[in-house]
Amino acid sequence: MNLRANTLIGGGLIALLAVTALGAARWTPFDPLQINVRLRLQPPSGAHWFGTDEFGRDVASRIMTGAAASALVALLTVLFAVTLGTLLGVFTGFVRGWADRALMAVNDTLLAFPGILLALAIMAITGPNKWGIILALGLAYAPSVARVVRGTVISIREKEYIEASRMIGNGELYTMWRHVLPNVVSPVVVLATSMFGWVLLSESALSFLGLGVPPPAPTWGNMLASSRPFMDSAPWLSIVPGSCIALTLLGVNLLGDSLRDRLDPRMANR
Repeated sequence: MNLRANTLIGGGLIALLAVTALGAARWTPFDPLQINVRLRLQPPSGAHWFGTDEFGRDVASRIMTGAAASALVALLTVLFAVTLGTLLGVFTGFVRGWADRALMAVNDTLLAFPGILLALAIMAITGPNKWGIILALGLAYAPSVARVVRGTVISIREKEYIEASRMIGNGELYTMWRHVLPNVVSPVVVLATSMFGWVLLSESALSFLGLGVPPPAPTWGNMLASSRPFMDSAPWLSIVPGSCIALTLLGVNLLGDSLRDRLDPRMANR
């Protein structure tokens, strides 16, 4: 698949997620929390596009509301992880010395743990809530950002314009802000795009395990979890949120590949 197709398909899927999430804040076909036992486990129809769940709630409305919740958690988590990891990576890569060795030792220790396991440990302390997920996943993914940014900064700090900035009397903080930080934007943007998909999948996994946003508030992960007893009698309950997660991850991966090809000079030359 060529670069243009990646951009169009990936951007289109992410745009669909954004429109659905923003639209759910103002309109859904039904109240996503309204229970109607008489309509429980209704198959997809003209009235209920994706059927109803075990409590008679409209699945389409819950998918729309869940898109908003999942996208918001993923976006805030990525912003937190990228900000923390970039600041740490720029500082350690530029200053070096004992501070670099000490902070990178802690960073590498965190990297030794799988992100989802580290998030589970933090969630055990904070409890299942939206802000706990953001904190847990942000701390779990920040070390990856720090490692990438540090490697980029180590190569940048040896450039001639960094030495020239020092020679004309600019301080270290000014040099980092004015000359180093702008040059790490490209790899960080590509990493953040891919990280959005990782976080969305991790948030769904935590919700599936009962450690995400607590019910009755819908997310794609807890909708998948609640659909397990009805996979034979009401397969749409698992197919719809599962398909939404898969399509979003596909869009993120295609868009991430497209951004990498556009921002990486080596790929552009090819």
